[in-house]
Amino acid sequence: MEKKNILKNKYYLYLTEFFAGMSVMAVELGASRLLAPYFSSSQIVWTIIIGTIMIAMALGNIWGGKSADKDPNPDKLYLRIMAAAIWIAAIPLVGKHLIVGISGLLILTVNTNFLILAAFITCMVIFVFPLFLLGTVTPSLVKYTVDSLDESGKTVGTLEAFNTIGSILGTFLPTFVTIPTVGTSVTFLIFSGILLCLGLIYFISTRKKKLFCLAAVVVFLICSIFGHFDHFAFWEDALLVEDESIYNYLQVKEDPSSMILSTNVLFGVQSIRMKDDALTGMYYDYALAAPLMADISKKDKSDVLILGMGTGTYAAQCRRYFNNNNMNIEGVEIDEKITKLAHKYFELPDDIRVTTYDGRAYLQAVDKKYDVIMVDAYQDITIPFQMSSEEFFHMVKDHLKEDGVMVVNMNMHSDGKNSINEYLQDTIGHVFSNVYTTDVKGSTNRELFAMDHGRGIRNLEKNSNDQNDPALKALMQDISETLTPYQPKGHLLTDDKAPVELLGIHAIDGLIKDEIGYYKEIFKKEGMKGLINQL
Repeated sequence: MEKKNILKNKYYLYLTEFFAGMSVMAVELGASRLLAPYFSSSQIVWTIIIGTIMIAMALGNIWGGKSADKDPNPDKLYLRIMAAAIWIAAIPLVGKHLIVGISGLLILTVNTNFLILAAFITCMVIFVFPLFLLGTVTPSLVKYTVDSLDESGKTVGTLEAFNTIGSILGTFLPTFVTIPTVGTSVTFLIFSGILLCLGLIYFISTRKKKLFCLAAVVVFLICSIFGHFDHFAFWEDALLVEDESIYNYLQVKEDPSSMILSTNVLFGVQSIRMKDDALTGMYYDYALAAPLMADISKKDKSDVLILGMGTGTYAAQCRRYFNNNNMNIEGVEIDEKITKLAHKYFELPDDIRVTTYDGRAYLQAVDKKYDVIMVDAYQDITIPFQMSSEEFFHMVKDHLKEDGVMVVNMNMHSDGKNSINEYLQDTIGHVFSNVYTTDVKGSTNRELFAMDHGRGIRNLEKNSNDQNDPALKALMQDISETLTPYQPKGHLLTDDKAPVELLGIHAIDGLIKDEIGYYKEIFKKEGMKGLINQL
């Protein structure tokens, strides 16, 4: 086959391989950010993304090789690249709607493994086709670049090198540059545009497919205009902030009584500020029992460390209710953008020091001891395994004063055998001699208090009566009556073995089953019409 003029330039072919490899990795990272606000960014979701993409690429490699041998027409290759580009450009516009639609159908029809199925089907629907097309690039380019068998190894090796270098850049650029600065949607559009330009250059040089090229540009522009302004929570019309950081999807919304931060579009409140400075009605209130257990009222100065500061809900409450005890409050928050939101929207006091760092790494770096350490790094089903292990809780214990107290928020209430809460409680019980739990009324949260002294309950009962705020006094008295000593059952999470993602999946399945059961019954009896009427 006679090569087209532009294909005689091997550097153009190498650039095609380079940008194809770059775009594959960029789409993979974009997929994780697209799915994370709905399904979390757990290891399980990452496994589904990587597995699905590898399947698509493998099928593309096989089909592309056969196609190149059967009909080695470069027009078809660059048509496939442009088709992939247009599909990727459409993801910001339609991807979020597909996720919600697929989730809505599955939530009514499946009883187990909802998140696994929803994430897998979503990946198959949204990402398999364009990555299958990009998987055909390498075998096709081999056909056009290999001039003789004598140099086939060198040529194929060069192609693979360009692909690998492109993949490296496609890994770093979205994570450290495009997603934090311009967001996931624009990231998809940037790399879609690169692929589109590859095809346009080819067809302009060959003077073919003019109408197709024009149509592709028009579709790309439409997707760029409308997809760029679409939101993850597209049903919300009163968000103060919708943003992305390296670590999180961020959403701030306001209602008449509060300001709320969420890192998940569908459920979960990660931080809240009550405008009237009242109790939140959430687990933060229950965690206020920890300073009373540590008997801070008898100390001239006390120190509190919050691992997972968020926007400072717990810090603000401690300052409000215990400020007369000269309390020093420090926070650790891995996401710097959340800390900025804390100062802008949640009135976090400037004198409360927040360190941008991983919670466990922070404990390794400091020698200070604290009266209270709050561990609040668990959100949705994303539980950092390194902050759920025996080794981590030993580290927390080493940073507590002799009469100190650790309080842990466990936000997936699950009492079943071998549940994630049972594993966490057993692990903590293996480290601390005294462990107590209480369920947060009206939520799925459970608060756990751990210490190595036996005065916690007595201190709480005594100090509860001394509180001036009637609501706080009543809540602390209720907690002192409902705290339950926990006896470990033998489960242990370690740095070597901590299957928190799988345990979290089971807990979420149970929560979904409980929450959606009512609507499932309506759907079974009255169908979609009855469900719509009910909603």
